[in-house]
Amino acid sequence: MKQMYPLLGNRYFLWLLLIINIFGTIYGYDWYGWQLAETPAIFILFVPDSPTASLFFVFVLIAFLMGKNWPLIEALAIVTLFKYGFWAVVMNFLVLFETGELGLAGWMLVFSHAGMAIQGLLYAPFYRFKVWHLIVAGIWTLHNDVIDYVFFMMPSYQVLDAFVPQIGYFTFWLSICSLFIAYYLGVREDRFKLTIRYSR
Repeated sequence: MKQMYPLLGNRYFLWLLLIINIFGTIYGYDWYGWQLAETPAIFILFVPDSPTASLFFVFVLIAFLMGKNWPLIEALAIVTLFKYGFWAVVMNFLVLFETGELGLAGWMLVFSHAGMAIQGLLYAPFYRFKVWHLIVAGIWTLHNDVIDYVFFMMPSYQVLDAFVPQIGYFTFWLSICSLFIAYYLGVREDRFKLTIRYSR
């Protein structure tokens, strides 16, 4: 793992990740366009989960490129990137299990969301958030679950409509798991923290 740190801290690699995440975020919000058009205004902020997660990471990368840390955004990024990245992978494999096919767009979602989850975890040694930042991220994340599965604003996978209660239960515990992972990597392992040092 140590061999990866120079790459992760490389300015050009950070710029590449930033560009990828900006375009991914734009694509994600566009993907939610039809659902947002039908969403009551009070819930709009909480509907496009994955693009908002990658948007958090966009700001994390901007901070790194400025030689700074924005701890609250880092906490929100690691929790939501892992949660929604892993969630989307599981949901698309469930679609594959139910229908026997996924299609090119489905596989694109699998790999892109797996990348979301992985990048959030890989940069954990560079984060500087504390417990209170993680508590705020937890409130945001669990509140989002309430909006999705109490007010039924979750992403629409029509083929999975029959499994909404089970998906909601899974999502809640995935949120808890994501918070524990963020705590372990971002707070408990504080003695291993690294600083971005640009390699050319």
